[in-house]
Amino acid sequence: MSHSTAGTEPAPPPPEDDHAFFGQPRGLMTLSGLEVWERFSFLGMQAILVLFFADTVANGGMDMDPGTAASVSAAYGTLVYLVSVAGGWLADRILGSYRAVLYGGILIACGHYSMAVPTDAMTWVGLGLISAGTGLLKPNVASMVGKLYRTDDERRDAGFALYYMGINIGAFAGPLITGWLGEHVSWHWGFSAAAVGMTLGLIQYVAGRRHLAGRKHAAEFALAPDAMRRAVRLIIGGAVVVAVVATALALAGWLTMDRFVDVLTVISVIAPVVYFVEMFRSPRVTAEERGRLRPYIVLFLGSVVFNFILFQAYSTMMLLASTNARTEILGFTFPASWYASALGAFEVALAPVVAAVWAKMGPRQPHASNKIAFGVILGGLSFLLMVLPTSGHADDTYRMAAWWIVGSYLLLGLGDILLETSGMSATTKLAPKAFASQTMALWFLSLALANGIQAQIVKLYGEVSNPAYFGVNGAIAVAAGVAMIAAAPWLKRTMHPVH
Repeated sequence: MSHSTAGTEPAPPPPEDDHAFFGQPRGLMTLSGLEVWERFSFLGMQAILVLFFADTVANGGMDMDPGTAASVSAAYGTLVYLVSVAGGWLADRILGSYRAVLYGGILIACGHYSMAVPTDAMTWVGLGLISAGTGLLKPNVASMVGKLYRTDDERRDAGFALYYMGINIGAFAGPLITGWLGEHVSWHWGFSAAAVGMTLGLIQYVAGRRHLAGRKHAAEFALAPDAMRRAVRLIIGGAVVVAVVATALALAGWLTMDRFVDVLTVISVIAPVVYFVEMFRSPRVTAEERGRLRPYIVLFLGSVVFNFILFQAYSTMMLLASTNARTEILGFTFPASWYASALGAFEVALAPVVAAVWAKMGPRQPHASNKIAFGVILGGLSFLLMVLPTSGHADDTYRMAAWWIVGSYLLLGLGDILLETSGMSATTKLAPKAFASQTMALWFLSLALANGIQAQIVKLYGEVSNPAYFGVNGAIAVAAGVAMIAAAPWLKRTMHPVH
């Protein structure tokens, strides 16, 4: 059955909204506000998750060894971003972006409330709910930001930078609250704070819904009614079958935690390959759009390399901080998990500076591919910096000054702003029209792949020396960034008219 275009074209927001938020559309304030609280809950929880896994049962933890704790934490991140593929498809074909984000936020909140219950079973249930909810929310809220702008609107990168600043306000505040509660009261009190944060985000999102383009419309490329009913039945049935089979395999002793991590890593490699092939072969993708997907693969790989480093800010770097870094500055003692807030603080401080620089430069600003390459290099340098304080020690009882990790996070934070804002903005520009939300999900699959690789590599943490671990990983990232710069002429030509 065909559908009229009237039901699928997104409606523009009220005209007076166009410059109402620091020269940006007012809808950006609503979406940025949602991300403040979503990141508060997600990264606030993630800052203490690896420490919770590694802590003793007597202290309320799960008594995993550090390598396993980091690997399981990375596998959880892999699952979160793998589910984003389904989230993008559901928004495009069934729910629409607004409802996908709303339902995702509700699942995330329920997941955090589940983790507040001090039992192992509820911890795993909560992580599953958060994974499903984040998969619905993350690709679609970024896609909604893109819909606030025309493709040739020069405010677009600056708008994404402001949006990303909102994300990092939450990234800064979350670990401060959850970290203090987790390390001074109970890990589950920290998870409770994350639950409250996501609830506040949902309230703010619904309150500002009238400023969002296309809010009242159904999915932009909705399935026919019969196909939609069939798809819903398959989704529900498939979820039930997977849950039953996984439970049976776990009870039989075959589906161990290590095997589950390995399976997620394999899926994280296969999924983006299948997805790229599907978009290249789709008859709904024009030749021009197909041509712009080729350079996008390079941007995708740059994201994988950088985020492999970035996500270790919440795994190996957090473990290093808890065992080998001082937790006091100028006489003030703080929880080790507060180091994660330094990353958010730098991004809050630097995001408006980056946005102002891009706005000032206008068409003279660096090409999107070079911004991403600079971000990858900075990520590698953040790890290379850690070679210095971890070298030359006879044993692992040393304590480095706090400024080493803070300095590493400064480099990582600036790299994150350059890469993620440019990457998300370029994704919305390069996306084939028929795969708009799904291409945004493809960007998040780069995060899944980064986590999938991390889930395997972090097993070496503690097995090799710290200088070798951070040095080799950092050098590979720097080399990847330099290679992207070398490919800049081809990228500029094939990405045209995107700049």
